[in-house]
Amino acid sequence: MHAFRYKTRSLSLTALLLVATLACKDEPNPVTTTNDLNLATTSLGKVLTGDAGRTLYVFAPDADGKANCNGTCLDNWPLFYKETPTLGTDLTAADFTTITRADGTKQTAYKGWPLYYFKNDAKAGDVVGENVGNVWQVAKPNYTILMASRQLIGSDGKSYTFDTKEGTGNSLFLTDNVGRTLYAFAPDKKNKNTYTKADLSNNATWPLFEGTVDEVPSTLNKADFGTTTVFGKTQVTYKGWPLYYFGGDQGLRGNTKGVSVPRPGVWPVVNKTSPEAPAS
Repeated sequence: MHAFRYKTRSLSLTALLLVATLACKDEPNPVTTTNDLNLATTSLGKVLTGDAGRTLYVFAPDADGKANCNGTCLDNWPLFYKETPTLGTDLTAADFTTITRADGTKQTAYKGWPLYYFKNDAKAGDVVGENVGNVWQVAKPNYTILMASRQLIGSDGKSYTFDTKEGTGNSLFLTDNVGRTLYAFAPDKKNKNTYTKADLSNNATWPLFEGTVDEVPSTLNKADFGTTTVFGKTQVTYKGWPLYYFGGDQGLRGNTKGVSVPRPGVWPVVNKTSPEAPAS
């Protein structure tokens, strides 16, 4: 009798183990996907990351799409390169390209901006490189505005400084998210476009910078951006200044030909040091 009970218990235990084993086999095995590029949440919001979750950055002097961090700069800001990077969720392959640097090496670019790491980021999620020298920004997917740092060269071929005088030296100024220069019109008033005609016949010469502002570099105050309505179109403003492109820049990133048209000071570039637009 005791032997029968023992045998029954043994059979029951065996059956339970078999059921548990089969149940485990039915459960999907967790799949870990390691991508070359991902979006990660940091203290600055979602940023682009590379190897081991390290933050990636863009460099204001690269607004023209060429890599201008060279030599010892690369000791502090190592470049990121993957020939055909695998992408995490919410990233689009068309946004990534490969550029060839002046020394013949290759680098991955995001929306035309070459990508770099910062050597002082010790771990995943660090964003220590943000605003270093006012020219480094974390790479984000939803910038509306970015910063350029370049020599201003007018359509007359002359070099200008940010104060609209002839001279050499890089100026820091606003661009759209793909590096196209943004301008203000000196006669405009606060949130009032005085240039564009009602029939938009001159819009091709100085096109409106249209839309709304999503993300801006942390060096800028997002509250300084707004919009104004211009003959049914929504134009972005900065410190009250309606913002424009210059048709003569031909949509090319990094071009600043408008600074000399029709003379210096009429169509200046803008940055965080620009004064507020005057009231109407």
